[in-house]
Amino acid sequence: MESIPAADTRPAADTRPAGDGGPTAESSLAGPFQRRSVSFVHRDHRLRPTMQRTWDEHRKRLMIDVPRARATTSVAAGFLLDAMRDFGREAPLVVEIGSGTGDAVVRAAQAHPGTNFLAVDVYRPGLAATVAKIVHHELTNVRLVDADAVQVLKHMLTPASVAEIWVFFADPWHKARHHKRRLVNPAFAELAASRLAQGGTLRLATDWLDYAEQMREVLDAHGSLTNPYAADPGFAPRFEGRAMTRFEEKGLASGRAIYDLEVRRD
Repeated sequence: MESIPAADTRPAADTRPAGDGGPTAESSLAGPFQRRSVSFVHRDHRLRPTMQRTWDEHRKRLMIDVPRARATTSVAAGFLLDAMRDFGREAPLVVEIGSGTGDAVVRAAQAHPGTNFLAVDVYRPGLAATVAKIVHHELTNVRLVDADAVQVLKHMLTPASVAEIWVFFADPWHKARHHKRRLVNPAFAELAASRLAQGGTLRLATDWLDYAEQMREVLDAHGSLTNPYAADPGFAPRFEGRAMTRFEEKGLASGRAIYDLEVRRD
């Protein structure tokens, strides 16, 4: 796995969200939670008995218990991630959005014990599977949160506090009428950029070409994000730190190419 950049995690002097002067993430996402199109759907949260026992035994230690606003996946304004409270130490922070069953975050946590990892998802069986893997590998540097990713970025994370943000195989919402539900849009790019430390990295991957092209265009248009692979076609080599998941395997088996994007906060 490639080494995680030693991003400067000190707060910048000006901590307003960075951007190119267009609509800000704060203004675009400021409406009531239920009125905003979200990028996920709720699924069956039932667990098998063995998984339920593991979940019940370890969730209080590994899951960050966030106060809610209205929706069950919201985060109340004012609740901040506290490294000492939640991880027991200060360390560079990597946030994976849509962590699934935890393959990528668990592998990375094993390879980088000096880094804190926050796994964000809303699918309880996936969170429970991640908890089981953390317990199996006796990891101490991973915490999980069951919440909408935009809410986590907006309310839990302070500006310039994250070394890396990962978005691997987010739902492509491939039908045109559903494109508004895609996670990566200008407002998300601005919010993510504002949370990255100077020199921090946003990594994305998808197996849908039109979504890859949309993400590339959105990120290229942001004034504070630089694509080191900007030359045509603008995609990055496969991120070695990304574990091969069933989503990637499914895409490859269907004959679709995998597109990686990597942009860095100036």
